[in-house]
Amino acid sequence: MICPYCGEDNDHVVDSRSMGGGTAIRRRRECIKCGRRFTTYEHIDDIPLMIVKRNGRREPFLREKIERGIRLACQKRAISEDQVQEMTGTVEKRIFRQSEKEVESTVVGEMVMECLREVDQVAYVRFASVYRSFKDVNEFMAELSQFLDHPSRKGERKKGKSNSKNGKAGSKSRGKKK
Repeated sequence: MICPYCGEDNDHVVDSRSMGGGTAIRRRRECIKCGRRFTTYEHIDDIPLMIVKRNGRREPFLREKIERGIRLACQKRAISEDQVQEMTGTVEKRIFRQSEKEVESTVVGEMVMECLREVDQVAYVRFASVYRSFKDVNEFMAELSQFLDHPSRKGERKKGKSNSKNGKAGSKSRGKKK
């Protein structure tokens, strides 16, 4: 560091302390030439993550938007606040792990849909119907059939509700033989 008193670029650190919960470091330095002390602060550069919308517009990443979308999809469902926060946190971590300064909004939407798919089928379909902006019922049904054919659901469908009238899978009529 250049000494603010004599302009010499030769000093040594006398003391370092963490500040702001570990987000900054305060350093006391002493100039080798003039012997005067001065303080410097080291902070993490906070480069905001930008979301690139479908129309090309860019806006700053806001965790609250993801949380709001998940909360709306989960409205009147048996999903706890902890689950909403966990899904929001999962998406947020995945976004920041990409180490990109800009992330497409479509990537974020797909991440949210993955989380919802694992937690609640109805919430997933609700989110997908808004996120994918279906133009007609046929597009919606195509998405729904993909969801129903998804590998993680194959075993679930077999165990789930049956199509028989009395609700018992594989029940047979036990009437008299003719």
